[in-house]
Amino acid sequence: MERQVCVITGGGSGMGLETARILGKKRYVILAGRNAKKLDLALAELRDDEIEAEAFACDIADRRAVDRLASRAREAGEVAAVVNSAGMSPNMGDPRTIMEANALGTINVNEAFYEVMETGSCVVDVASMAGHLVPRIVLPEKSYRYSRTDKDRFLERMMARVNLLPKRLRSEVSYGISKNFVIWYARTDAAKFGEKGIRVISVSPGSFETPMGEIEKDTAGAYTKYCAIKRFGRVDEIASLLAFCAGGEAGYLTGTDILCDGGCVASGFNPLSGK
Repeated sequence: MERQVCVITGGGSGMGLETARILGKKRYVILAGRNAKKLDLALAELRDDEIEAEAFACDIADRRAVDRLASRAREAGEVAAVVNSAGMSPNMGDPRTIMEANALGTINVNEAFYEVMETGSCVVDVASMAGHLVPRIVLPEKSYRYSRTDKDRFLERMMARVNLLPKRLRSEVSYGISKNFVIWYARTDAAKFGEKGIRVISVSPGSFETPMGEIEKDTAGAYTKYCAIKRFGRVDEIASLLAFCAGGEAGYLTGTDILCDGGCVASGFNPLSGK
């Protein structure tokens, strides 16, 4: 039997690395990310825990890089799971770069790994509670379909909507739209992947104690008071969910989004109005 391989993008820290600790107990792990130094440090931690793993530098916004990642994963064994946790938050880049990383990156990962995955495997795309909080009037949902026919047109449509908003809001809105797209894309990819016996789902985390969560601490901290559980989530809590979704125990779970936000969205909070 071929060894089972789990690919984790954004695996250099935070929820990606913690998910690798769990999945790596039974599978060979490939950590992918843009920062080679972070990947090397993460790889050393996993090896200290006696987890078989390797690092692969990859910017998921670059389709050729993702194709190389998918090819390497298939060489390493049977690709049993992909946890796509790479992405950028509002304070990590300009609006277009955020859209490219989150939306275009998800398209690239799903398309590339569809070619190398087989029956019984799973793709988990990490979205965000922000994708649930963007008012419907802001969302360019009718343009999402271009993601499958014309990626340049898709990206321009997304940015045209973002640029309608005041400059001070554009990075945050780009993040919210990109993550709403991830939810839509994973859901609508399920039928295509299902023909090969592959599951596709999205998970939407709220505010968690991760390096990205620390970068967004001021904004995310303000959301906490609206949550039913009034704290940031622990990284092990979201990693356990991601690992479960990627595992065989969830073999009938596909085409849906799992919201793990401590009850923030359920409160009815509107981030644009602040109420």
